[in-house]
Amino acid sequence: MTPITSSVPSAAASAGSVASTVDSTEIASNFTTFLQLLTTQLKNQDPLSPMDTNQFTQQLVEFASVEQQMKSNSSLTTLVSLEQAAQSTSALALVGATVVVDGSTTQLSNGRANWSLNVTKPATATVAIKDATGQTAYTGTFAVNPGTQNFTWDGHGTNGTLWPNGAYTMTATAADASGQSTAISTQIQARVDSVDLTQTPPLLSINGQTYTVNQLQKIVAPAN
Repeated sequence: MTPITSSVPSAAASAGSVASTVDSTEIASNFTTFLQLLTTQLKNQDPLSPMDTNQFTQQLVEFASVEQQMKSNSSLTTLVSLEQAAQSTSALALVGATVVVDGSTTQLSNGRANWSLNVTKPATATVAIKDATGQTAYTGTFAVNPGTQNFTWDGHGTNGTLWPNGAYTMTATAADASGQSTAISTQIQARVDSVDLTQTPPLLSINGQTYTVNQLQKIVAPAN
């Protein structure tokens, strides 16, 4: 175990798409009907008693309002599509990158499993690392400073036994100098394995778990 102290993300989208399509179709239908009624009214009005100017003007205003609403809806649809494309592009760029996200489970591989611990004041942290079956592999106590501490476990248990590669979960508690419990959070540092672009927003696969881009705490290294 080598503690090192540094200085220191669907069905809803589909439903929305269907609703948008229905709304646009309904507005277009109303727009066409209104135009037909207005044209018919103009064609069949009494030449000796034409339509009141104020009434005609009001109808033209309503006509223009419906047309503007249709254009606005079309523009919003385009903006949503552009935003989704931008999200997909930014997510794809993260594949292969090493990132930090809130979490407690990471992979032990080639004698290394990495976590980050964060506290707001000097404290003594007690950590326990368990394998996927819940068996405790390692426990230890060490001092932590305010900010982020990178914690690397070399895979050796408390008794010196070398544990096999796999998923391991850390739990951590902390106490200050007076013995009072203090908050401590854990993050995992791992590579982004893949991106699911069928979801909105796209989902990043990290250590078998899925996250959105806005859940990332830090990008440690760029994609190769």
